Amino acid sequence: MYRSHVMVCGGTGCTSSGSDKIAKAFEDEIKATGLENEVCVVRTGCFGLCALGPIVVIYPEGSFYSMVKEENVKEIVDEHLLKGRPVTRLLYDETVGEDGTVKSLDETAFYKKQRRIALRNCGRIDPENIEEYIAFDGYRALGKVLTEMTPDDVIQTVLDSGLRGRGGAGFPTGRKWQLASGNRGNVQKYVCCNADEGDPGAFMDRSVLEGDPHVVIEAMAIAGYAIGATQGYVYIRAEYPIAVHRLRVAIDQAREYGLLGKNIFGTDFCFDLDIKLGAGAFVCGEETALMTSIEGKRGEPRPRPPFPAVKGLFGQPTILNNVETYANVPQIILNGADWFAGMGTARSKGTKVFALGGKIKNTGLVEIPMGTTLRTIVEEIGGGIPNGKKFKAAQTGGPSGGCIPASLIDTPIDYDNLIAIGSMMGSGGLIVMDEDTCMVDIAKFFLEFTVDESCGKCTPCRVGTKRLLELLNKITDGNGTMEDLDKIGELAEFIKANSLCGLGQTAPNPVLSTLRYFRDEYVEHIVNKRCPAGVCKALLNYQIDPVKCKGCTLCARTCPAGAIRGTVRQPHSIDTAKCIKCGACIEKCKFGAIHKG
Repeated sequence: MYRSHVMVCGGTGCTSSGSDKIAKAFEDEIKATGLENEVCVVRTGCFGLCALGPIVVIYPEGSFYSMVKEENVKEIVDEHLLKGRPVTRLLYDETVGEDGTVKSLDETAFYKKQRRIALRNCGRIDPENIEEYIAFDGYRALGKVLTEMTPDDVIQTVLDSGLRGRGGAGFPTGRKWQLASGNRGNVQKYVCCNADEGDPGAFMDRSVLEGDPHVVIEAMAIAGYAIGATQGYVYIRAEYPIAVHRLRVAIDQAREYGLLGKNIFGTDFCFDLDIKLGAGAFVCGEETALMTSIEGKRGEPRPRPPFPAVKGLFGQPTILNNVETYANVPQIILNGADWFAGMGTARSKGTKVFALGGKIKNTGLVEIPMGTTLRTIVEEIGGGIPNGKKFKAAQTGGPSGGCIPASLIDTPIDYDNLIAIGSMMGSGGLIVMDEDTCMVDIAKFFLEFTVDESCGKCTPCRVGTKRLLELLNKITDGNGTMEDLDKIGELAEFIKANSLCGLGQTAPNPVLSTLRYFRDEYVEHIVNKRCPAGVCKALLNYQIDPVKCKGCTLCARTCPAGAIRGTVRQPHSIDTAKCIKCGACIEKCKFGAIHKG
């Protein structure tokens, strides 16, 4: 029995910042001070506040150490673990009161409006220790459904909860299970998990698998019982090595404990899981393309109907949900449908996990009740825009979503509201943009991604998105015409209506939403040949203010193209014909004399 636990974030973000070395340093220092029988070091999943990593939390006090370095470890061990005095200088500043007292994390702006259900165990347990998962009610939901509920009871509970798919379109989870539930025991069926997560800036599913892999295993077994399936597959991208490793460890442990395999909990129910690695194709986030990839074929979508619930993996009835959807299921079973339905809005129940990134102070992973406003996420949880800049827009849904302008910052976030304003929930990426962002360039960025990721099977997506990108490039190069805006709108609607799968059907969304809310920027690019945000290189000119320039020559010495002329202590000038618009001169100028426009 340990008196203290040192919880070191072992998620991808903190690991990339050296948290493994920090954990090892704690282990070595604890041993050196003779505390190895009193203090335990645990590598956890993500705590959420990625901007402050590497993170170390010490219990039972709950002291939250942020941006920890290896050289801090000895001081924390000597002062906190040995003498019982938290090192307030190294704690997250919001957890330290004016009188020096340490406050709970739940009192900080980042955490106090969150409701962690899918993320409930992330940062709280060792994801590679099944006994810690069991200690926090792990596998109790599976035991309950196998011994106290019929398969139809399980489906009805999920239906009544209002849980909708967290991977994109928000289809009711219980309805999907219901459609696949016929002929139990007479037909081979499959349960699949989409852990492919290809959206730029998204890391929700990865973090759940890194911090709480058993919750997905348990939920998939529950789904298997509900529809009468005996085999499941987790389709996860190979670029997630930590998540893959922990999932493999968890599956092996579940088998060893009899929670996967034959006669689970002494019943007639048999269910097992396998992992299939994806090669990083975004199109394999589409359910039929994912199943085709599992079958060993090229990941391309299939026409629907028939839907996977009727004819899916290997031609058999199959259900597919993403990681976050499954992560809610055990808690729904244990706490009841009414408990889950009591959170959120009328048509969007429960919580939603977002990967909060971009021009925001508190980048990280957040889980908020459906219906929370964008303003709450950006200004309170996210801590606002850095460097005194103004909020301009937020992109939800990744390449399939749209941009929400500042004028709609008070929009409650749920499935229906986002669709109404031209965006979508998607899997949960939320990219914040400030006044220095060019919205035409943002539309081009996401469209470039979908052009690269199109499987090429259907012409509207394969060719249409390329033509759409060509029109955007024409505008950012300074060659656009007002007629091009009409062409963009017409082509975008055609692609949406005629593409085979969700990738093509949603690819124009970033273009249409920016054109809807930021049309003036498109017009400025076309009519005045100017990028208001100063981003599009073809439309930029760098100039030196002769009043502010001190003639220090630093810019001239920095310029890789030799485009800056001038003598010492005299105002300099830029030869625009030679200037490659790299911005190096602006970065080096100490007097703010260089500007672009």
